[in-house]
Amino acid sequence: MKKLMLKTGMVVATLLISISAMAQTLLKQDTHVFPAPEKGMVKYVIEVPHAGIAADNNKKIEFFAGKYVETDACNSYFLAGEFDKKDLEGWGYHYYVFKTDGNVGMTKMLCQGEKKNTFVQAPSVMTEYNGRMPIVIYAPEGYEVKFKIYKAEPETYQAAEVTVKSTK
Repeated sequence: MKKLMLKTGMVVATLLISISAMAQTLLKQDTHVFPAPEKGMVKYVIEVPHAGIAADNNKKIEFFAGKYVETDACNSYFLAGEFDKKDLEGWGYHYYVFKTDGNVGMTKMLCQGEKKNTFVQAPSVMTEYNGRMPIVIYAPEGYEVKFKIYKAEPETYQAAEVTVKSTK
């Protein structure tokens, strides 16, 4: 009986570990309807939790692509590149393709000191937060896609009206 319980416990533990590992790699939304990445490209998916329509409407997502490069401490760096928004024909969805020539620009201040490895990004895209749909992005190999979530406070404010005096 002890051996049977031990074997059962080991089987259950193995199953739980396997399921846990699989859950970490599975997406909540199936993205098979999106094209496979072209040669030299990587498919990224941004999935965020759905908290209801009202809560989702108070949020925005900003995403950007970039890469780590050696930089100094005093110059500003930026990556040349842009996102093209593409329609997924027949589905009503869209996805983004990041295009870059890889050039990194920078200000030209004279700097002394140590170099450091910094994430340098291209201009970002701001989009609606939707916890029910993934954001699919294709980027060249060697680049990463990162994102931020912005949340608005529930309060709204009144803008001041400016009146112009008539000069007649």
